[in-house]
This record gives sequence, structure tokens and C-alpha cells, in this order.
Amino acid sequence: MFSVSVRDHFMIAHSFKGQVFGPAQKLHGATYVVDVEFKRRELDADGIVVDIGHATDCLREVLATFNFRNLDDEPVFRGQNTTTEFMAFVIYERLAAKVAAGDLGPHARGLTALRVTLHESHVAWAAYEGALPR
Repeated sequence: MFSVSVRDHFMIAHSFKGQVFGPAQKLHGATYVVDVEFKRRELDADGIVVDIGHATDCLREVLATFNFRNLDDEPVFRGQNTTTEFMAFVIYERLAAKVAAGDLGPHARGLTALRVTLHESHVAWAAYEGALPR
């Protein structure tokens, strides 16, 4: 399996519901570093996994929808704890939709999977990995 990864970051505010979250039940901020790994079984005819420029641009577009926002105020997340794990899945879904729409260009046709890793600090992170539809 071949892979290429790109990285970016975004900053949000949010709070959580539930005693398990302790002080994080109050409004707090997070700066996430995001790594996205694009995977495919074989390199394409040009010898690449995906165009890194397109991958970077698409990731930036997805993250811009969250950056500098209080996720508690976003209707799409109403009633949802926007945990690191949950946000990794949301980013995966939005990037998978961009792959399916052709937004990553012709080199993305052979992609088989994406792995999104959100680093909430240098000691803690979460990820979601899923297959892409053929």
C-alpha cells in the first residue's frame, strides 16, 4: 500500500456534555494539527498517490469551515459532543466527498482509503480511517 500525507491545523472553541469530560464541560479552545493520509494499492501512471497540491487545498477548504468557530454554535453539530474522535470522522467524511466529486483531480481516482489524525496536543491524538467507495 502506498500513501501520501498532508498536514494543516485549525482552531476552535467548544464544550462537552457529560460528567466524564470534567472541566471540559465548560467552553474551552483547541488547536488541532491534522494529518491526512491518502492511500492506494499502486502508484498511478505518473508514479504518484495523489496530487499533493490538490490534497492540501481540499484539506484547507474543509478545515476553513471550522476554523475560528465555536462548534457549539454550529447547527450541524447541535447536540453532539465534538470530541477529537468525532471531528476526525467529520473531516474524513468531508474529504471522502471531495474525492468522490473529483475535487482532488484525476490522480485521486485510484485512492482506496483515507486516514485522518487529529493531534490535540503533543501527547494525545485520535484518528479515523475508512475505505473509499470505488
